[in-house]
Amino acid sequence: MPHMDVVGWIIVGFFAGALSGAVVERGPRGCLANTVVGILGGILGGWFATEQLHSGPSQGFLGALVVAFLGAVVIRFILDAIDSDPRRRR
Repeated sequence: MPHMDVVGWIIVGFFAGALSGAVVERGPRGCLANTVVGILGGILGGWFATEQLHSGPSQGFLGALVVAFLGAVVIRFILDAIDSDPRRRR
């Protein structure tokens, strides 16, 4: 797979948002929220993997999905920590 750019990470982020919404029970919920979290997670994970870890291109779709999923989980936990409404806590 060629080196992924921002558009590639956004596309993989769609799938990562759905997966992170199914696995992590914290943070925003719903179709739109999962999509936004996934896109942000894909961009964050892609940036971190390529710029900070200097890992180069991910190894195929599965590698990119894992990186985007981890980014989406981080975004989900950050948004949950920012949420100030204690009634929404479980």
